[in-house]
Amino acid sequence: MTNVFGSPHQGSGPAHEQVVFCQDQASGLRAIIAIYSTALGPSLGGTRFYPYESEDAALTDVLNLSRAMAYKNAMAGLDLGGGKAVIIGDPATDKSEALLRAYGRFVQSLNGRYYTACDVGTYSEDMDVVARESRYVTGRTVSHGGAGDSSVLTAYGVYQGMRAAAEATWGSPALRGRRVGIEGVGKVGHRLVEHLRDEGAEIVICDVSERAIERVRARHPEVDVVAGRAELAGADLDVFSPCALGGSLDDETVAALRARVVCGGANNQLAHPGVEKALADRGILYAPDYVVNSGGVIQVADEIAGFDFERAKARAQQIYDTTSRIFTLAAAEGVPPAVAADRMAERRMSDIGRLKGIWLDS
Repeated sequence: MTNVFGSPHQGSGPAHEQVVFCQDQASGLRAIIAIYSTALGPSLGGTRFYPYESEDAALTDVLNLSRAMAYKNAMAGLDLGGGKAVIIGDPATDKSEALLRAYGRFVQSLNGRYYTACDVGTYSEDMDVVARESRYVTGRTVSHGGAGDSSVLTAYGVYQGMRAAAEATWGSPALRGRRVGIEGVGKVGHRLVEHLRDEGAEIVICDVSERAIERVRARHPEVDVVAGRAELAGADLDVFSPCALGGSLDDETVAALRARVVCGGANNQLAHPGVEKALADRGILYAPDYVVNSGGVIQVADEIAGFDFERAKARAQQIYDTTSRIFTLAAAEGVPPAVAADRMAERRMSDIGRLKGIWLDS
């Protein structure tokens, strides 16, 4: 098994605070909850329901994802730490009310150290079920007092980050006439298409799901379709936008890229350490994934205090300014934007986290 007490995740920094293995044999629940940091507050991150090939693969994923959530929440300006959960199984066949409620009881057992939400394989309706057993659930349906589908502001935030990257690259945030290739047009990707088409961008897409492609083409028959990531990376693009699962920016993809900008909604896009330098060496501007895709966590975090969409959207709009600051810092310090973003996130976790050392009488 992966070394839980070591640092199997990418990058440096402290190890995880807590990793919880959850099992309920009767419902078939097998889940892992990972809390990377509570320096800024209780951890928040979604629950991924996925048919991992092994428990080791599930553990590696949840460790990486929870660390990324700590950095994402820090850069989003939230007073929340980083956590994540995975449920091992096929959501199409293994998901049930009993399983979700059993999972909810494990979330409740952490007594607020971890707030959950939606991710791959889970939806707002699932969070309603989990919330029947736990108070620490966000991303619920609007009818149950929640924020609804978090992909709404995730896509909006990616769009804002893309505008910031366009300004840094071409001197204007306008995307009209720019050719954008989107890998994955599911929850986030198809909404990103809408923002870009509204501005007049040209779109090329790929997806493993024919249904997802057909949904986009039904609304926008002018959108071009290619067979897969390799074809998309080699296409004549201005912007490459990974919006599928993580790890899409591997050595082969980076070598094939013809785009000047990479900005997308997928988590953990860099396949391994060093990819960020390879992008920079090729003159490709990379907008750090956990910064530009933080609109979703901003949306569900707002739910904790009572959801207000306009307030959450205004905060997600600030992703433009945050991304611009990262590009400025990267240029000033001579490092890739991914490194600059990490430094900014770590600084905030350190500066604000140390305030817990000021004793308060509860």
